[in-house]
Amino acid sequence: MQKFDEMMRQLPDAGPLQFLSQTMGGMSQVQVQGVRDHYQRYANWLARQPQDTMRARREEAEMIFRRVGITFAVYGAKDEDGAGTERLIPFDLIPRIIPADEWARLEQGLVQRVTALNRFLHDVYHEQEILQAGVIPQEQVLQNAQFRREMMGVYTPHRVYSHIAGVDIVRAPNANGEGEYYVLEDNLRVPSGVSYMLEDRKMMMRLFPDLFSQHRIAPVAHYPDLLLETLRASAQPGAPDPTVVVLTPGMYNSAYFEHAFLAQQMGIELVEGQDLFVKDRFVYMRTTRGPKRVDVIYRRVDDDFLDPQVFRRDSTLGCTGLVDAYRAGNVTICNAIGTGVADDKSIYPYVPRMIEFYLGEKPILSNVPTYMCRNPEDHKYVQANLKDLVVKEVHGAGGYGMLVGPAATQQEIEDFRKALDANPGGYIAQPTLSLSSCPTFVDSGIAPRHIDLRPFVLSGKQVQMVPGGLTRVALKQGSLVVNSSQGGGTKDTWVLEA
Repeated sequence: MQKFDEMMRQLPDAGPLQFLSQTMGGMSQVQVQGVRDHYQRYANWLARQPQDTMRARREEAEMIFRRVGITFAVYGAKDEDGAGTERLIPFDLIPRIIPADEWARLEQGLVQRVTALNRFLHDVYHEQEILQAGVIPQEQVLQNAQFRREMMGVYTPHRVYSHIAGVDIVRAPNANGEGEYYVLEDNLRVPSGVSYMLEDRKMMMRLFPDLFSQHRIAPVAHYPDLLLETLRASAQPGAPDPTVVVLTPGMYNSAYFEHAFLAQQMGIELVEGQDLFVKDRFVYMRTTRGPKRVDVIYRRVDDDFLDPQVFRRDSTLGCTGLVDAYRAGNVTICNAIGTGVADDKSIYPYVPRMIEFYLGEKPILSNVPTYMCRNPEDHKYVQANLKDLVVKEVHGAGGYGMLVGPAATQQEIEDFRKALDANPGGYIAQPTLSLSSCPTFVDSGIAPRHIDLRPFVLSGKQVQMVPGGLTRVALKQGSLVVNSSQGGGTKDTWVLEA
């Protein structure tokens, strides 16, 4: 096994751990040196754990997750009989640990960023001051496929459009070689993954209860309470005791487990489009006791499928007349229709300017430097440096439609070059960051794997979140792609209390 002093040089999250005399039979002789302070206690504990014990715990976790039904449907993947496949999202036993001071700064940056993004959404669907000021080119917004003209002038309580945001954060060296948090992308439409954050924490507490008596770890179990509070606060005026539902596309959706899980945790109804109907511009759900008015819909259905009267005519996932009821102010949809224009990758480079324009503040969290291929100079540079860049489709998601230059074959690069020439405006490119890694328990033992973090930011009367978020880990050696659809796994995220 690779020595830890060599392995951990690339692990700014944990620090340069040095595990000596490591053997596959156990780690009782391991000496831990040079660990970042907030990892020290955990590293000392880990050094005393035999690998056989850790493997047994991993098998126990997999058995429990499978029994509970915590699976992820893989689109396009088929089993031997040609049916769609579901698999567990791999869970790693070794947590990602964030010290209190780092989290405090990160939380400030997230509140600032999501506040500005909501201000931007209200603006582009009302006065459009940022466009008139030339801060963002008008065509980038008004001709964006995610810009929904149906939302022009629509009132949203507290001027909030993205009530639940999942902001993807990476940690990488800055110009001074110091670890810094960067925003990789904003997810403002129907961000997923929070159920895995909650289940990972429950699993760690079940498998390693002694660790939680040794560390002061900020809790996350109250997230469903905060989410319900946020949803209820988003109700239109005149709904003092609002009825909230979760709208799911159904059991064949990849994140169906999460939809059912959150509805159960909040104590509200999980509904499909066929369970709802609109009468006199009010939304009702069918119940065994007759129709019941619905005030807030936490939708996990994409815009295009919400209302066949307005969007896709062939959709059976939404509810006819829903947009009309929404525009009349008789129901709130969370997240709002049209939020996608703010998290489109072609808009991402402008978020720092939004923060300065709306809040008069410098961004606390930096963007990753980004080349916009619609600009001729950027396009020329990207074409000349494809082997060194990460290139993404502006409407892509889930790790699809992207090129990781350093890991790509020459044929993949050439194929992407043709696609880029055919539609330069459909792509952005970013340098390949030296993402932080975290010790991860893999088949060969403990090894470094790249990670990111998705905190879940809730916006209602106030902006709030639980400490931490979902840490995703690229389980393939050297891979930078952490998405579960691409073979990534998850870790519990510990924010240490001060």
